[in-house]
Amino acid sequence: MIKKIPNPIDRHVGSRVRMRRMLAGISQEKLGDALGLTFQQVQKYEKGSNRISASRLQQIAKMLDVPVSFFFDGAPTGDVPTAGFADSAATTYISDFLTTSEGVQLTKAFTRIKSGRLRRRVIDLVEALADEDGEKA
Repeated sequence: MIKKIPNPIDRHVGSRVRMRRMLAGISQEKLGDALGLTFQQVQKYEKGSNRISASRLQQIAKMLDVPVSFFFDGAPTGDVPTAGFADSAATTYISDFLTTSEGVQLTKAFTRIKSGRLRRRVIDLVEALADEDGEKA
């Protein structure tokens, strides 16, 4: 039996649901309860293995306090060429990172730093650590 591959749009929308849910500090179980779903169904939505209907996406948007369009920001366009400097392949790693718990934790903590100078020092530190780790690999 051939395994069905999720549609790239469904995967993108699901990853945006996951990112927003994690940024809001809401568990899959809590979101599922609010929507009348199991946490497993929320997992399937987030992985893109199950499509989210328009009405369900509207409910999720309301629960997560974002417009429905939020879930489509940066979505792949398929065969339609994009204009300008847009390169979804080059920015996919960013959205992938933001859907991890580490990405959410780092983003939340970083945005709490008020000093621009201190934020720059954190960036310099992370870049230096990444360079050092890259040399060891």
